[in-house]
Amino acid sequence: MSIWYVEKETPGYKLHWKVKKVLHERQTRYQRLQVLELEDYGRALILDNAIQITEKDEFIYNEMIAHVPLLTHPSPKRVLIIGGGDGGAAREVLKHKEVEEVHMVEIDGEVIDAVRKFFPENASAFDDPRFKLFIQDGLEFIKSKKQEYDVIIVDSSDPVGPAVQLFEYQFYSDCLKALKPDGILNVQSESPFYNKDVMKRVRDLLGSLFKYVNPYLACIPTYPSGLWSFTMASNAYHYSAADLSRAQGLNTRYFTKDLFHACFVLPGFINDFLNAV
Repeated sequence: MSIWYVEKETPGYKLHWKVKKVLHERQTRYQRLQVLELEDYGRALILDNAIQITEKDEFIYNEMIAHVPLLTHPSPKRVLIIGGGDGGAAREVLKHKEVEEVHMVEIDGEVIDAVRKFFPENASAFDDPRFKLFIQDGLEFIKSKKQEYDVIIVDSSDPVGPAVQLFEYQFYSDCLKALKPDGILNVQSESPFYNKDVMKRVRDLLGSLFKYVNPYLACIPTYPSGLWSFTMASNAYHYSAADLSRAQGLNTRYFTKDLFHACFVLPGFINDFLNAV
């Protein structure tokens, strides 16, 4: 008898993966945590019934959320990651020699424990001497920071459960205060097919706080629709002025210098709903 993991996106759309083995499953203080071995995608980390990463394609998401803002900023020395408990974003950030310190705030310590046990390649970032982990609520953590970070990456789960407030104006305002005056904020902003209201709202909220706000895209097979968005914001830097010579030697599998500019070119239907009054 086959076991299938089913992720429900809308009343008419579900994603199915064949499960080889259930490796870990429990209800933490904050969310339902699962690690499954999938037939085609290897190990998968699942929170509240939504896949966060799989071994086969996690590099796409993590390369794109990390390298785009770090290359846009000319000298990213101090980086904060809010969420990102799978370790992939930290791993990619730490590929940048300019980075001197990475802080990561993850609300659920059991996610870190599961990643150390089941995703050792990702967890290697946790042992880098430049890396410091804080197990606490990112919403509270960010309120105490003032002009401390060059780049803040919000690597959150979907806007349900503990992540809901990570998509609100107050949180983005707190992030702005925690950034240095020329800092960059980068957030994952959901699927342009199934969450276009979220993507537009994120763009509009950031637009009320930052001079430059630029959504961009990546193709991630395990995420609903396969097309995913990120939104980068800054009061000092626009991606068009990025020095891409620093991209050499990053050892990436999806991200390239050519892709850097291409990912900001949005299809017509996305521009249409983003610019709708």
